[in-house]
Amino acid sequence: MERENQTLSHKFIIVGFSDYPQLQVPLFVAFLLIYLLTWLGNVSIMVIVYANSKLHTPMYFFLTNLSCLDITYTTIIFPKMLANFFMELMQMSLSECLMQIYFFIAVVCTEFFLLAVMAYDRYVAICDPLRYIVIVNKPLCIQMAVGTWAVSLIVPIPHVIALSRLTFCASRTINHFFCDLTALMKLSCTSTQTVETLSYGMGALVGVLPFGLTITSYINIISTILKIKSTEGRRKAFSTCGSHLTVVIMFYGTLLSTYMRPTSTYSIKTNKLLSLTYVAVTPLCNPIIYSLKNKELKNTLRKKKNTS
Repeated sequence: MERENQTLSHKFIIVGFSDYPQLQVPLFVAFLLIYLLTWLGNVSIMVIVYANSKLHTPMYFFLTNLSCLDITYTTIIFPKMLANFFMELMQMSLSECLMQIYFFIAVVCTEFFLLAVMAYDRYVAICDPLRYIVIVNKPLCIQMAVGTWAVSLIVPIPHVIALSRLTFCASRTINHFFCDLTALMKLSCTSTQTVETLSYGMGALVGVLPFGLTITSYINIISTILKIKSTEGRRKAFSTCGSHLTVVIMFYGTLLSTYMRPTSTYSIKTNKLLSLTYVAVTPLCNPIIYSLKNKELKNTLRKKKNTS
């Protein structure tokens, strides 16, 4: 098979949604709206929490981290994806692809860890409320947040190194809306076993393990909620936990099913659909599910409207 010169200037064509020419304008408007609403929702949460000293608690500290993460998440993908609608041919060099993959994996890992940390925070608050202030103190919150971001910046390095050593075939077309790890591996003429092994290993360590800890926390939380005598109290608590678990399962489920399977089972349409779920839907829903349904945040927002 013909091989191209393997350099970091190697150009790839990002197809995006060009295979749906009749939907170009509606898709662009929809994705632009999602991007703007994601920014608006998450920035609003950050501003509200910063402005109200009563919200300077561990739960809201982690919420602002999540909001910052969601903004970073979408900004890695959306600007180039939106630009692709106006370009006849969207090209990215191998170095640009590797950079996008690096930051994408980093933010995904950060969200894995952060969701587990947030679940632990709620577990202590509900299951051990008398010791909550002592256990989840400010130094621990900072350490967990910094550790989450720092470890996540290290995790993608082996992937990027392994990808940079692949030799790519004559085909340069990535049928995706961003430089996806699995889509890029499909273009390789050489074995991708090392990258796949790294993906499985990373999925187990930074995906399955935090997911297990998150689910364990919520099981204990639900067990504690069931002991609440007030029917209304149980209903509210279950409503909140149900919403949180919906986002957790949606985020983990789509990502793990996308990247923890052999490239031989890769499906372009399925992969694009799954990718849209965790790239567009989850960051948009997080402010609503985690924050905007929160009574304290809504009260703060209402007070600001009344004073303005």
